[in-house]
Amino acid sequence: MMDRAALRLILLSVFLISASSHPVKKKQDVDIYSFYINSTVTSRYATTVITSRVANTLNESQEIQFEVKIPKTAFISKFRMTIEGKTYDGVVKEKQEAQQQYSEAVSRGQSAGLIKSVGRTLEDFKTSVTVAAFSKVTFELTYEELLKRRLGKYELLINAQPMQPVADFKMDVHIQEKPGISFLEVKGDLSTGDLGNAIKTTRADKDAWVTFYPTRDQQTKCQSCGENGLNGGLLITYDVERQNPKGEVMVSNGYFVHYFAPSDVPRIPKNVVFIIDRSGSMHGRKIDQTRLALLRILSDLDEDDHFGLITFDYSVDTWKRELLKSTKQNLENAKSFVKEIRDRGATNINAAVLAGVDMINRHPREGTASILILLTDGDPTSGETNIERIMANVKKAIGLKFPLYCLGFGHDVNFDFLTKMSLENGGVARRIYEDSNADLQLQGFYDEVAVPLLTDIQLKYTGGTNLTKTSFNLYFNGSEIVVSGQITDNSVESFSTEVIAVSKGSSVTYQDTVMIKDPSDVPPENEDFMQRLWAYLTVKQLLERQVLLKGQEKEDEEKEALKLSLKYQFVTPLTSMVVTKPQKDEVEVADKPKEGKEDPRPPAPGSSQYNFGHSQPSLAAHPAMPGKVLNSFTFLSGPIIPRESETVLFTMSVPTVRSNRFLLSAAGQSKPLCFDVLLPHKLKLLQDSASEFSMNGESMNRRKGFSQIVFHYKTNHRLTINTRSIRYHDGQNDVEFLWGQEPTQHSKEGVSLILWSNEMDVTMGHIRVVILLHKKNGDMFLWPAVRQQPKDVSLMGILGKAEASYEEIQGSQTPTLKIMDQEVKASWEDVTDYTLPSTPVIRCLLVPFQAVMQGDISDFTVTQL
Repeated sequence: MMDRAALRLILLSVFLISASSHPVKKKQDVDIYSFYINSTVTSRYATTVITSRVANTLNESQEIQFEVKIPKTAFISKFRMTIEGKTYDGVVKEKQEAQQQYSEAVSRGQSAGLIKSVGRTLEDFKTSVTVAAFSKVTFELTYEELLKRRLGKYELLINAQPMQPVADFKMDVHIQEKPGISFLEVKGDLSTGDLGNAIKTTRADKDAWVTFYPTRDQQTKCQSCGENGLNGGLLITYDVERQNPKGEVMVSNGYFVHYFAPSDVPRIPKNVVFIIDRSGSMHGRKIDQTRLALLRILSDLDEDDHFGLITFDYSVDTWKRELLKSTKQNLENAKSFVKEIRDRGATNINAAVLAGVDMINRHPREGTASILILLTDGDPTSGETNIERIMANVKKAIGLKFPLYCLGFGHDVNFDFLTKMSLENGGVARRIYEDSNADLQLQGFYDEVAVPLLTDIQLKYTGGTNLTKTSFNLYFNGSEIVVSGQITDNSVESFSTEVIAVSKGSSVTYQDTVMIKDPSDVPPENEDFMQRLWAYLTVKQLLERQVLLKGQEKEDEEKEALKLSLKYQFVTPLTSMVVTKPQKDEVEVADKPKEGKEDPRPPAPGSSQYNFGHSQPSLAAHPAMPGKVLNSFTFLSGPIIPRESETVLFTMSVPTVRSNRFLLSAAGQSKPLCFDVLLPHKLKLLQDSASEFSMNGESMNRRKGFSQIVFHYKTNHRLTINTRSIRYHDGQNDVEFLWGQEPTQHSKEGVSLILWSNEMDVTMGHIRVVILLHKKNGDMFLWPAVRQQPKDVSLMGILGKAEASYEEIQGSQTPTLKIMDQEVKASWEDVTDYTLPSTPVIRCLLVPFQAVMQGDISDFTVTQL
């Protein structure tokens, strides 16, 4: 008896694991009787398996949900559900083939997947399934990632949020490193209070084990835990012994990996130019945090470093025309200049970057390393604004002599542009999230590139083929160069490596010969890890190069990446995972999102970043990991079939409803804000004057939600939706739909309408909204959910604000927030999110309407719909 379900997936940069499994209905009706997280790290390659076993304790079927947060940079490689002895496996297929199955599912009135990636580190894999009375379900998810070394350590962050205390909760981590483990540390929220006693660490020469077996009672006693059980993370950091400056080479089953991270070479003095956007969009906290970060960075410069400062809006200003040595006096003068940086004007990226290149080119210093760092929060709007010409100008000026690092501040920035411009010039792009710690993010990036040790690094492997990247511009202290490949002749007894690089102007060479081990020396359970590591790294690098390639070369590399993704069952931007379930061969599709991009397919209900809710008595909090932004994207297949348990007697008393409660996600915060609007009202929900689009809604006294929602588009399109029917007028003809009729689609002049059961999917121009019809306690009402809106456009209305920004002020007895430089009292409340068919209960911080919307309710009302 399978109802509806959903599948979702995604990835991240540091190795993060977050897991939760909870029912859509009341938690006491569901028993998560076992929850295991098992992570094995072999030579930095981590494979994680999350297994949740759940029992339906009701005497009727109900929907049960499984949710985990996984790293952005990980690849999901397996998903399995076992229900009543039957197993349903996800299969990774080419995206086009999966699209065909998706389209067939939609034509049957089902919804399948969209993944929306909007947050910083964690992203959701979520699915739900209907489980029969007194039956059980087992969920199992596997994903893989190569840990990246930053600032001298690897990080494994495991976040657990089962949503209830679990009788059998186990977290096992096993780290195996051939050269030995130099240090290992375990900290985080789950190590506080009584939970610290549940952590056990064991170390041998080349192995380390971390176990975390908290009792039910312990699961409620940590700084971030409560009656709903665990809610927090364990952060495991470690590094390996590095006695051999030639690096560490491992060979297994015809594949090899070479880790190169010498520390016995002197640091190279650097020439660094900071190019800082001071345009009007940097106003407020952005420019304040930029100044703070620059002041700290200047304090960290070494005396033999040279530096320059450039600020730009529509014009470009240099602090000094030439690079200056980092003397105490020069640094003090530079700090005084930084303190006076103010936002103003437009954004002339082209002229600013070329000025930085010219500054370095006019002051060459032998035996040094040069670096350009650009920080901007928007698109080029002044001077040369054509992106292709800007990239061509910058590439020609730099000529691969030094790297350009681009830091994109916030979500409005054209991150694809910055990524391509960085890669074309030997650097990388990094997104800086608008958050209370944005200054630390900026400083953290600088710390990673602060100490160059080698330049122009070339790695060669005699007898190696199908190699990953072997040429690197710079090697920084605390990082690591990783190369993997295949061995051409497995019968040879040895394997040779050679690294040629430049250290302070002088050439250095590292040569090594490694004996190829007998495969029997590799533990049987890890025999294929080296091959999968090579495939993972190869696919990653092929995908990264896609933005730089054109024509046949681009097509060939994409085909190779697709071939490997399918062979190793990796969910990548080229593939999708398809899950076929027993309910009439119901199909669900999960894709890997691209940073800052929407999936082209229509999203399933619930993928909106902006949610509605209705206030409820406190049931159960849904806390996320403190200090982390969670990328959330849900797959819910079709409308959930009403069950007998949901039948409502008309003699039931219905609580009086006095207001509608709205949810608003918060930038850089795990906890959303919420605010109330008193009933009744006629609200301006969403308006874009540029595209002549508007959506207004009317609510009735003592009735939750909206009784009628009206859309206007251009001069002739009008769509009226109430709880009985949907009527569309295109200027000449009328079309009418009825709720509950067969799936129907209608398109005309930039307008697309798709009706399936209790959802009306409306696209007008570049704006997409789904209207959901809810039936609860004998009442029927509408809820809108914005699924897509144009980028870089400020919309009006209650739903026009994509997200809020706030800081929690510590030390107050009651929650106190700082919103738009004002202190605001808040309270913890529960709200039902009616943008999801499953109507989950969400924990939020309730604040006054005026505090978050920066206006009076009268500014958001209309006299006519």
